[in-house]
Amino acid sequence: MLTRFTDLLSDDDVVLPLVAKDKWDAIEVLLRHIDAAGHVPAGQLGAYREAVLARERSMSTGMERGIAIPHAAVDGLDRLVGAFGVVKSSTGLAFDAIDAQPTTMVVLLLVPRNQKLQHISTLADIARLLSREEVRDAIVECAEPAGVWRVLASAENGD
Repeated sequence: MLTRFTDLLSDDDVVLPLVAKDKWDAIEVLLRHIDAAGHVPAGQLGAYREAVLARERSMSTGMERGIAIPHAAVDGLDRLVGAFGVVKSSTGLAFDAIDAQPTTMVVLLLVPRNQKLQHISTLADIARLLSREEVRDAIVECAEPAGVWRVLASAENGD
């Protein structure tokens, strides 16, 4: 069963603008956002942080076209949770991306360990959606999180 990006996140899960000094700071900002939204079980933020950081240290999740999808498989969740940050600075973030270009869109995902394989296609679908230039261009133009969510929903609906 494929899961749509907009089924995973609401506009409350969009951080606009994402203000961070580097990729490590961006991960921290998004983790704190997920925690503040009540998506992290009590006492688990430190373990989830370490899981995401360990994954990032093992291999950068910086992709092409300004996209990064830091993620980790974790215990204690019954569904995938995440946050989507949009960097508005003209320089973006250095994220050790495959194409060596700065990152402007960061999707942080925490995947239940027992559902890891089920969500591989979801990760690919998110990357595919954000790799579309017209979607990225429309997101960059958004002034509020609800606008970003509407762009994503429209793109997923084929509009």
